[in-house]
Amino acid sequence: MEGEGAGAEPQREREREREQQQQFTYQVFPERFAEGKPKRSFLATSFFTHNQKCQLMLLKAVDRSPYVKLLLDAMKRSGCTISRERHFSCEDCNGNVSGGFDSATSQIVLCQNNIHNQAHMNRVVTHELIHAFDHCRAHVDWFTNVKHLACSEIRAANLSGDCSLTNEMIRFNFGLKQHHQTCVRDRALRSILAVRKVSKEDAQKAVDEVFESCFNDHEPFGRIPHSKSDAKHAHRDFQNRDRYYANV
Repeated sequence: MEGEGAGAEPQREREREREQQQQFTYQVFPERFAEGKPKRSFLATSFFTHNQKCQLMLLKAVDRSPYVKLLLDAMKRSGCTISRERHFSCEDCNGNVSGGFDSATSQIVLCQNNIHNQAHMNRVVTHELIHAFDHCRAHVDWFTNVKHLACSEIRAANLSGDCSLTNEMIRFNFGLKQHHQTCVRDRALRSILAVRKVSKEDAQKAVDEVFESCFNDHEPFGRIPHSKSDAKHAHRDFQNRDRYYANV
């Protein structure tokens, strides 16, 4: 009987953790409810569907985007090698969500019904890979510590190109003092509110408390890559750093 009591508590803890994950993951990624991969209809697999387009854009992002290539190299060096087949999943999502990182399965979800062009795909993959990188290198408490989530969202907004001048001009947001920092704060706050049942005040407090340290954490880029050119230089520097460490 004592053995059964000792085993029951870890089981209850795992169930509580799964419930917390469901509050985040399944409300925006409904197909995550199913065990394993969801079954698709004949029409969904017979023609050039959202899923096929998503897969092709993902392949291009992995092969060509300097942001993505750097992050994949960094993940590999950190001992968390990413496989396109295993760690990415193109799925339909609720609302206007573009993607997410499912820490329970170590998968990046790409919202095939909301990603419509290659540039958007590149940003989403980069953004979610930053979350995956943070998950790999640190003990991130995604579900109960909003400051941990805020830090990763700040880093993702800062380093993924989400707040590039081009993207902000498309949103008609430009011309403000310290505009990049303002954009990073706003997008981190929006991301937290999209995936957590917390008040705007609590989310804003979390962002404010960790902003300085997390905004200045540029790993693995070593800088804020404001353009593809910046990202290419950062990737080159990262590869040189990798060779240096290998020879120490």
